[in-house]
Amino acid sequence: MKAFLKIAACILALTSCLCLKAQNEGNDMFVPISKYLAQGNAENLSAWFADNLEISVISTLRNSSKSQAKQILKSFFESYTPRSFDISHIAGRPNMKYALGTLNAGGETFNVTIFASVKEGECKIQQLKIERVK
Repeated sequence: MKAFLKIAACILALTSCLCLKAQNEGNDMFVPISKYLAQGNAENLSAWFADNLEISVISTLRNSSKSQAKQILKSFFESYTPRSFDISHIAGRPNMKYALGTLNAGGETFNVTIFASVKEGECKIQQLKIERVK
């Protein structure tokens, strides 16, 4: 009976770990994305962009190619030097994740929304929105 309980406890522990891994799959993508936003690193951040994405920076919404979006962000970071970025919420489904955060840049505060698709283990930003907090 003791052996059975030990085996059952091991199986339960392994199952719990697998469930947590499945829940967090795709969410860890926001760690480097947060870092690049805080650094104002448009080059590294653009590596996470889909080939075409929707980007909105201070109320200017555009459907852009990856390279156009990188230039838009680079210009934004030149005008508003980032000081910090903190994620306040992450959620989604297995194929789509989103994060909400706050960017402090250029002496102002911005709300940031990131929508990303998760396909075959690859995460790509489909939408990036940066809005000035009023």
